[in-house]
Amino acid sequence: MTTTHSVAFLGATGAVGSAAMQRLVQMNRVTSVLSVGRRKTPVADGVSHVKQVIADVHNSHTYAELIHGYRTAICTLGVGQPSTMSKAEFVKTDKEAVLAFARVCKAHGVSHFQLLASVGISKDARNFYLRTKGELIDELIALDFARLSIFQPSMILTPNNRYGLLQGLTLRVWPKLDVLLRGELRKYRGIPVDVLGRAIANNTLTVGTGVEYLVYDDFWRLSE
Repeated sequence: MTTTHSVAFLGATGAVGSAAMQRLVQMNRVTSVLSVGRRKTPVADGVSHVKQVIADVHNSHTYAELIHGYRTAICTLGVGQPSTMSKAEFVKTDKEAVLAFARVCKAHGVSHFQLLASVGISKDARNFYLRTKGELIDELIALDFARLSIFQPSMILTPNNRYGLLQGLTLRVWPKLDVLLRGELRKYRGIPVDVLGRAIANNTLTVGTGVEYLVYDDFWRLSE
């Protein structure tokens, strides 16, 4: 018997979220998707089994009653350029809003939670942003989902420069570093956004338990 899947999604309008949603709507075994965000994502427009809800991502009460009957949750919510905002604003979005979504999902029966994070995260990291993400992971683990998937990309390679000169230079230079990033350093290789999005979507159909940390080589394997 073919198992069908239902997905609750927070943050489907960003680059990675859009790529993941693009793949989800193509998957026959994904029969129901709830997309919660600050705006709707064009890639799901007109798709009958996708319900898009505009909500206050900082107030889980605006969407909590909708999270019923979903097997998997995907969260790609996050700020694009953390350095352009205050630390308090970063924590509000990348930690507090994500954790609130996860708590609602856990309370309403979601068994598999997937998070877009970053390579190098640790509660003991000296970098504030990596440390904040590390603290978030610890709190997600404490929620005790049957399965928790943590995606840890390094540089995400998008087809378009979204953030100005620095990102433009990075997008040009980073792929040329692959020859140097071997062995344990492979996880720092840049990953195309469409590959990462497909990996997140496809992972909803795989089997697993406990906490899994996914990096560069896992993205390519899952994207096939």
